[in-house]
Amino acid sequence: MADNLTSEQRSYNMSRIRSRGNSSTEQALIAVMRTAGIRGWRRKSKLCGKPDFVFPRFNTVVFVDGCYWHGCRKCGLGAKTNNEYWGPKISGNAKRDRRNTRELRAAGWKVIRIWEHELKAAPMKCIRKIMIAIGPEEL
Repeated sequence: MADNLTSEQRSYNMSRIRSRGNSSTEQALIAVMRTAGIRGWRRKSKLCGKPDFVFPRFNTVVFVDGCYWHGCRKCGLGAKTNNEYWGPKISGNAKRDRRNTRELRAAGWKVIRIWEHELKAAPMKCIRKIMIAIGPEEL
């Protein structure tokens, strides 16, 4: 389908769109953590990379990464159109994720990354990852 806007108009329109976050995956993890009795997390952190969940008492952060946006190798989701833009964009996101993980670990944080497909397929496996990091006896 042909675009009825000029590239400048399309660029302007796209620049006005703001992210609302990955709330559906975050809400799914919240539900699973509540069921498992995991407490003590905070959201809206200003730490490097803006982790989805922070357990300040345990120096642990959790990121819930969408398979498409963060370049999951297992799912192999790729752009179907405009690969010249989306290919570098998604690989840049993955590179930024690795850099943020290194910086947080260097600052003394334990970093847990949960993929969207992991949360859907095996939510209790994700809970085990978190419990190992924060220590089940601490809950």
